Amino acid sequence: MTDVLIPTALIANPTTFGGTTVGDCKRGTPAIRDGALFALAPPVGGDVRMIIPPLVEAHCHLDKCHTIARLGQVGGDLRHAIQRQTDDKHNWIEDDIRGRALHGLGEAQANGCRAIRTHVDWGDTAAPPLSWSVLLECAEDTPDLQLAALTGITQWADPGFADKLGQILDLSGGVAGAFLLGHDDMQAGLDNIFATAKRHGLMLDFHVDEGLGEYNGLEAIADTALATGFTGPILCGHAVSLMDRSADDFARIADKCARAGITICTLPITNLYLQGRTDGTPDRRGITRLHELRAAGVKVAVGSDNVGDAFCPLGAHDPRAALALASVMAHLDPPLGEWLPAITTDAATALGQKPVTVDGAQLSDLLTCDVAHTADLIAGRAPLRPATETLA
Repeated sequence: MTDVLIPTALIANPTTFGGTTVGDCKRGTPAIRDGALFALAPPVGGDVRMIIPPLVEAHCHLDKCHTIARLGQVGGDLRHAIQRQTDDKHNWIEDDIRGRALHGLGEAQANGCRAIRTHVDWGDTAAPPLSWSVLLECAEDTPDLQLAALTGITQWADPGFADKLGQILDLSGGVAGAFLLGHDDMQAGLDNIFATAKRHGLMLDFHVDEGLGEYNGLEAIADTALATGFTGPILCGHAVSLMDRSADDFARIADKCARAGITICTLPITNLYLQGRTDGTPDRRGITRLHELRAAGVKVAVGSDNVGDAFCPLGAHDPRAALALASVMAHLDPPLGEWLPAITTDAATALGQKPVTVDGAQLSDLLTCDVAHTADLIAGRAPLRPATETLA
């Protein structure tokens, strides 16, 4: 049997799993029992293939994706993108939303994703938008598809809105979400969204501080989480403004995030496209402080975010591609296997799911890739295939 390589960061108990350490991986011959990979026997030499858990798409927008063909020559900063995408919503009829969402889902699944969280623009009232209903139907055939209601944080400040939306999310298994960017009156909204999440047992997901500048949304979320004793999963996407905080500010905010159990999801493709715009070539990097967050004990995830829409005309629902770009722009040097939890196990935990590690996993829960180095895996130099096709 061909040897396999397993990134050590994706093994729950690497010291007892067997195999030989090769860089950031364990190498050996897979020992399979009752359809599960339970150990590595000594390697036999020759060619290898890599084994990993399924990927996680922690942050995307299936209601917006693949609209670029009808948007014309769109481009600009975040606020311009919001306006252009809003202008397109007259096209969001049922067949249009379903067709684009299924295209995005198929793309993510072909790229190795199982758990997927999509944000859904909610609108001005607590009544569900059409896209919510359509994506709920899609979720019936995709059990690991999660829907997060994307609203403004000030909408949550209305107790009636918070109560009605909380009931809807409870009944539909949705995630409570909100957008925070320099709002002066966000605390009432944060108080209500946390109270609603506690009352209904909801997970929380925020678009926060999606811009360069000294915004304060992330710290306010962490403060509220700590003050309320909230223990459910909290995912905060973007957090770009951490790039502009002082060392003391960052240390204080990161410590709060770690204590609150917040995961930060970096979204490099869209943030690079939208942030730091000037009249010419930008000289700023639209990404959060990945190295420093991880050193402070904060879990990080990486997501694809917008794909082929007003926020980013390019991209794909492919966490490997997002992590590859993050590696380039944030100088995530080898051993790159240490960052794979950001698109697998840590990302799954941030979505409230039990993470799949390779040791003890059923082959049906694993993927293989014909590469011999984690850099080649992240670079996408070979497709991901079900382990049942190559190891069973």
